[in-house]
Amino acid sequence: MKGRGSAVLIENKTVALIKRIKNGVTYYVFPGGGIELGETPEEATKREALEELGVEIEVKDCIAEIDFDGKQFFFLGDIVGGVFGTGQGEEFSNENKGVYIPEWVNIDDLHSINVKPKEVAEKVQSLYK
Repeated sequence: MKGRGSAVLIENKTVALIKRIKNGVTYYVFPGGGIELGETPEEATKREALEELGVEIEVKDCIAEIDFDGKQFFFLGDIVGGVFGTGQGEEFSNENKGVYIPEWVNIDDLHSINVKPKEVAEKVQSLYK
């Protein structure tokens, strides 16, 4: 299975997440997606942030690697361009993938919502207490 690159974008004690509603279930994920052939995890993270959030990012430190359907990399990043919430990725036009809503979520609220993977949400909380 191919890997996945995800962005952990933090501003003003909030973190950028994608609210997903699929088959009646609501949960949150970090913006990101599959690493394409010839891409590094960092390049995939930049591409996915642009597709899903509409922002250009500078990728910084990898704060987590999770083994789930391949290796998943989670990178801290800074927004350097674009407009949050203007993503045009295929997930926004494919009804079979459910609903995607980019949101800023208060870091203190991460423990009370269904964030996947939970380990990364806990890591973000521990970094910003």
